[in-house]
Amino acid sequence: MTTPTPGSASQPAAESAAGQAAGHGPQYVYGVTRSGAALPADVAGLEDRPVRLVDGGGGCAAIVSDLPGNRPLGERADLVAHQRVLNALVEAGTVVLPFRFGSALTDTTAVEKELLADNTARFAEALDRLEGRVELRLKATYVQETVLREIMDAEPEIAELARRLREVPPDIADAVYYDRVRLGELIAQAVTRRRETDGQVLLEAAAPAAEAVSPKPPVREEDVLDASFLVTADRRAEFERVVEELGRTHADRIRLRLIGPLPPYDFVPEV
Repeated sequence: MTTPTPGSASQPAAESAAGQAAGHGPQYVYGVTRSGAALPADVAGLEDRPVRLVDGGGGCAAIVSDLPGNRPLGERADLVAHQRVLNALVEAGTVVLPFRFGSALTDTTAVEKELLADNTARFAEALDRLEGRVELRLKATYVQETVLREIMDAEPEIAELARRLREVPPDIADAVYYDRVRLGELIAQAVTRRRETDGQVLLEAAAPAAEAVSPKPPVREEDVLDASFLVTADRRAEFERVVEELGRTHADRIRLRLIGPLPPYDFVPEV
């Protein structure tokens, strides 16, 4: 059996037996927290099953619920429940090492012995490093009309090609197909050049108010920045003020969105 680790996933080790008492069958693991941590009273896990702590000694406990039986995991409701539990803990101010969706062990004994007992020191160290910190995610996207206008003003080759294509009669549009492809490529390249500069400007402005940064590659052409920041609780207001100021400064061409606090997936230490 593969023992789940923070930020990783393993397949459920076995199916729950029908009618089995809570805690004695396969256990779904949401993450690890401190022993004795207060769980939000109204949060429910997969299939609305009760969430509880399994204490392994040494100051660490696993956040678990009974694993649904007779079906594989993977429904959207399962993923939503997984994230709901972790978000509730984060919102309550509880330090947590979040596990990726899909982690499970055969029973509570396996949680105690295979997960917690074998990793207590490393889990405790990781929790110490995340204590009093939150993950905030900053997403920035271009105002496409504004940036396209900038490109046309700054790059004559692109502007001229766009002008010529606009003048092509509809009945011969197929004849300039490759010119249209070329125009799209030139615009994409111009956006990429701007993204590299603009994204770095935003990153360098926000990073000093954070303890660590984890940037992600852009997914869409209009994406400027997608980065997670690990921020100490006493500097969160400062970080949010920095983002607000960046939003005002770049409002005509870039839209900023701050998300969080989130489970600190991007800052779970390697353990």
